[in-house]
Amino acid sequence: MTNDARALSSHWPRAVAIALLALVAGLTGCSQKAATAGGAGGGKGGRGGGGPAPVIVGQVHRKVVPILIDAIGAVEPIRSAVIRSQITGSLMKIDIKEGQDVTKGDLLFEVDPRPFQNTLASTQADREKIHVQLETARAQVARYRTLISDSMVSKEQFQQIQDNERALTAQSLSSDAAVANAKLQLEYCSIRAPISGRTGNMSVHEGDLIRANDLGAMVTINQLSPIYVTFGVPQQYLAILTRYRADAMLAVNVVPPGLDTTPEQGELTFMDNTVDASTGTLKLKATFANAQHRLWPAQFTTVAITLAAPEVLVIASSAVQTSQTGQHVFVVKPDKTAELRPVTIERTLDADAVVTKGLAEGEVVVTDGQLRVISGKPVEVKQSDPTAAPGAPTERGRGKGKGKGKKQEP
Repeated sequence: MTNDARALSSHWPRAVAIALLALVAGLTGCSQKAATAGGAGGGKGGRGGGGPAPVIVGQVHRKVVPILIDAIGAVEPIRSAVIRSQITGSLMKIDIKEGQDVTKGDLLFEVDPRPFQNTLASTQADREKIHVQLETARAQVARYRTLISDSMVSKEQFQQIQDNERALTAQSLSSDAAVANAKLQLEYCSIRAPISGRTGNMSVHEGDLIRANDLGAMVTINQLSPIYVTFGVPQQYLAILTRYRADAMLAVNVVPPGLDTTPEQGELTFMDNTVDASTGTLKLKATFANAQHRLWPAQFTTVAITLAAPEVLVIASSAVQTSQTGQHVFVVKPDKTAELRPVTIERTLDADAVVTKGLAEGEVVVTDGQLRVISGKPVEVKQSDPTAAPGAPTERGRGKGKGKGKKQEP
C-alpha cells in the first residue's frame, strides 16, 4: 500500500461522519420551516388547520315546486282557410288588405257577375216555359180523365197524355235546379271569408283572370285566437301524462321568442292516439287564448307542462355535494360545527333542490365554501344565501316556483 492510499484510508471514517452530520442538520431545518408554515396556514382556516372554515349558508324550507315536463313546440292555427275562386271570371274588386283581421262572412273579393246574371236570366226563362207546358199538360190529363170514363177516347191516347205530363214535371224539376245552380254561381262572384282570422299575403290583383279551383291561393286566412301549440314528448311520459290528466286539466305554459319572457298560459287539450314510430314521441296539443297575439303560426316556442304543484322541502341546489357514497350536504349545527349528512334529492328546478330524505325544515346547510369544511369542525358563517331563504325569487320564477324549469322525472 502506498503512502497516499494509507492517508485516504485513515481519513475516510472522519469524512463520512462529517457528511452525515451536515445531512441531519439540513433535514432538521426543513422540518422546522414546514412546521412554521403549517401553523400559519392553520391559523387562516385551511382544511387541515384549526381555525373555523368561512361558509355561506341557507335554510331548509317548504316551497311549492311544480313538476314540469319541458319540450319544444310549434304554433299552428286551429282553423286555416285557403281562399280560391269557385268560378272563372275577371276579378273586379279586392275588398280587404293584406294582414287585415276579418270576420266570418266579410266580403273579400268580387268577380265580374254579368255573365252569371245572364245565365240566371236564361234559366229562369226556360223554367217559366216549362211551367206553362206543365200546366197545359195537367189540364189535358184532367179533361181526358172524364172522357176515358165515357169511352170517348182510347186508353192508349190517355196514357200518352199522362206520360207527357210526367215528362214535363221532370223537366220542371230540372229547370228549378238549373235556376238554383245559376243563383249559386252568381253568389260565388262575391267571395266571402269562411272563418274569422287574419289574412296573409295576396297573390292576385284587380283585373286578373281568376280560374275556378286554381291551385294557387288568392289569400290564406289563419285563426289567431284561440290557437294551438303542437309539441312532442318522449313516449315514456305517456303513463305519467295519462295519470295526471285523469285527475285534472293540465296547465301548459309557453314562452314565445322575444324580449318579453312572460309565459302564455293554456291547457293540454289533445293527446294523439298513437306514438310516432320513427321518433318514439307522443304528439300533444295545447290551446291558448292568445288575446294579445303573442303566438304566431309556425313560430317555435319553449313549452312546460305542469303535472302537479306540491309543497315540498327545498334547499339551494349548490348545497348538494356528490361523492362516491352518494349525495350529501353539510349541516351547520347550533354549536357552529359542521355535520356531513347524506340526503336524497328527488328533482331540481332552477336553483332549488327538492329533498325527500335526510333534512328537516328549518335546518341550516352550507351552500358555498364546502371545500374547507370538515365534518365535526367549526365553521364561520360569513353570510346567508338569499336564494335559499323562504319565498325568495328563483332564476325564472318568484314566490311559489311558477317559473319554468328543466325537464324532470316526476
